[in-house]
Amino acid sequence: MEVIKSENISKTFDKTEALQQVSLSINRGELFGLIGPDGAGKSTFFNILVTLLNPDSGCATIDGYDLIADYQEIRRIIGYLPGQFSLYKDLSCIENLEFFATLYGESIEKNYDLIKPIWEQLLPFQDRLAGNLSGGMKQKLALCCALVHRPVVLVLDEPTTGVDPVSRYEFWEILKTLKNEDISVLVSTSYMDEASLCDRIALIQKGKILNVNTPSQILSEFKGNLYAIYTHEIYKLLLLLKEEQQIENSYASGQQVNVVMNDSKGVAFLEKYLQDNQISYNSIKPIQPNTEDCFIQLMYSQPEIL
Repeated sequence: MEVIKSENISKTFDKTEALQQVSLSINRGELFGLIGPDGAGKSTFFNILVTLLNPDSGCATIDGYDLIADYQEIRRIIGYLPGQFSLYKDLSCIENLEFFATLYGESIEKNYDLIKPIWEQLLPFQDRLAGNLSGGMKQKLALCCALVHRPVVLVLDEPTTGVDPVSRYEFWEILKTLKNEDISVLVSTSYMDEASLCDRIALIQKGKILNVNTPSQILSEFKGNLYAIYTHEIYKLLLLLKEEQQIENSYASGQQVNVVMNDSKGVAFLEKYLQDNQISYNSIKPIQPNTEDCFIQLMYSQPEIL
């Protein structure tokens, strides 16, 4: 059953099209990821869904409530974590939690079972000022405050940005448990590796949805064969590969160059190509595409958003 449905949501700031006819549907109890780089339109879309911005065109409903006409009802059933830490830094953890519970006319005790696994990690620090917490603990406190009224929908705008890898993992483990509470979770991230942790994802760039599907299905749609070249001459190699017609695409990925070819025997071709062009390298090997590779391929298939 759909709990969030947007149809052709568009938003422009001056001459910048932040969103271009975004249509998405999120099911009840689903962990849905909006995946894209900084500036792709994720925060703008979330600000519209939580009624902080009005769209220029298009419409949306959340749990049957109209985004514009029923904005007050929507605010009561949504939990929201903005991109920046927004709790009261000069209040303690417990004081922040009590404040947000009271704000929604609830009590901590009423919904304690929902936040218990997270709050128990914060108990040793409950009297510490929120501003003095570590990045991971700040996000856990913010999550408790967003859940204390047991929302129908939880909206999280890049919640793990700047958080250490261990805390990132713990945070996503918590999000997975919310499915058992029938809470729909809509989360945005620029970390492509987090896409695999969602039930479904939407890839977005320059305000336009590129694809919506399960992570595994998106990976299965990758076209061609992918090879990784490990070399210290990345920039020189990328310039050369742009001129080679047998190369579908090439781009830097960390300390390697990823090359897309239709030829399943590309290793032999690439070895000769690098030798002929006097490019030193450590190794060339076929690799499996990840979400980032699929994202890049989708971008290059639509030149208007590059």
